[in-house]
Amino acid sequence: MAMKIKKISLEYHFLPCFIILLLSLLRSCCISFVDGYDVKEESSYDLGAYYPSYFGDDTFENHSGKKKLHRVSNSKKFIRRSLAALTINVLDYGAKGDGKTDDTEAFQKAWEEACSSSGDVNFVAAQNKYYLLKPIRFSGPCTSHITMQIGGNIIASDDRSHYNNDLRHWLVFDSVQNLIVKGGGIINGNGNKWWQNSCKINKSKPCTDAPTALTFYRCTNLVVQNLKIENAQQEHVSFEKSKNVVASNIVVNAPENSPNTDGIHVSDTQNIQISSCTIATGDDCISIVSGSQNVKAMGIICGPGHGISIGSLGDGNSKEYVSDVMVNGAKLYGTTNGVRIKTWQGGSGSASNIKFQNIEMQDVENPIIIDQNYCDHNKPCKKQASSAVQVKNVVYENITGTSASDVAVDFDCSKNHPCEMIVMKNVSLALENGENGKAVCKNVEFTNTGTLLSKFMNSGSVIPRCP
Repeated sequence: MAMKIKKISLEYHFLPCFIILLLSLLRSCCISFVDGYDVKEESSYDLGAYYPSYFGDDTFENHSGKKKLHRVSNSKKFIRRSLAALTINVLDYGAKGDGKTDDTEAFQKAWEEACSSSGDVNFVAAQNKYYLLKPIRFSGPCTSHITMQIGGNIIASDDRSHYNNDLRHWLVFDSVQNLIVKGGGIINGNGNKWWQNSCKINKSKPCTDAPTALTFYRCTNLVVQNLKIENAQQEHVSFEKSKNVVASNIVVNAPENSPNTDGIHVSDTQNIQISSCTIATGDDCISIVSGSQNVKAMGIICGPGHGISIGSLGDGNSKEYVSDVMVNGAKLYGTTNGVRIKTWQGGSGSASNIKFQNIEMQDVENPIIIDQNYCDHNKPCKKQASSAVQVKNVVYENITGTSASDVAVDFDCSKNHPCEMIVMKNVSLALENGENGKAVCKNVEFTNTGTLLSKFMNSGSVIPRCP
């Protein structure tokens, strides 16, 4: 009897363990991984001493101190997707994919079906097809988890009258959670007609809005990968008011003279990681503007373009904030700027806790620049020395290459609100001909650490060091 009781006790002891093990094995079968970009992040410079909220703990408070956000890790992330997902193909909803027929209605019907379904849904725009689309909004919230596979080519209507209801957008994902968008084909903004009518190209034309090719608005837990986007009407990809975003392997291509065609634009978005992207465009390769926090960009190739920019901030005397930005691993070729922070006079707020590291530049006109007197108007901007966006806690480390202009380092900061805690370490920039470059430094409080020299193959030297 005692033996029997002991046997039953052992069975009850091991049965829960067996069930837990079985569930763990089943769970692992339903998880697919998204790899982060493998970038060397170790540094001999202790950032935690300066920015413990960002480079130390896994959480940090925003500028208002009201909430904490978890930052995106470089480790592998997983997206739950079941093995038995519903597939919705736009061809089954009337799309022709011939590049001539308007397929907007078919895409809209397919999306409504996908969004109202339950469980996991694969939304497919099949390869070897050309889908002509007018402006379209893929709206949420959805009751399903959608993976959109853009295998074919999506082409924008170039009829300007189709955009009369909304001049600023072409493809929009609005308020969608747990969305994955994958590429394979090409998204073509057909921007030529828009560029020709830009006031930056034709001075006789009024300055008007033009559509952003692809916008993610109020999206949460978003993955965008392997997209190719070319010739946007204006900005190529914009993340607005979104949270928890992983964007990787995005290729952007537009002519050097295409106006306002930013590659990746980040606005009022928190916890976003951008990695392994190649961008050639007529404006900023990456632009990060107000409300953005905890932004990481890694493995970026940029050129032609205007470089990697924070701002502009403070236009129209506005109060704007950007904080906790890391650009780690970038190559810039022939760009008009390298890494830039730009703010308008008269604004307020701050750009803070920013690090640019492990960056190579070749023939870049303004490799390192902070411009607190930025002006993008046709007429000179009125001087407003009373207020400015505060620029503080900025680190430049392991930045090398060549400058296409005499000034390799340009800090043009506000007299009343100087740039604070600017740290430079192991910055090596040279002119292409080996002649000395310059550092122009106005109203800046900064610390030199390590080697701050400008050399090229051990011939010629400059010292772009603030006095």
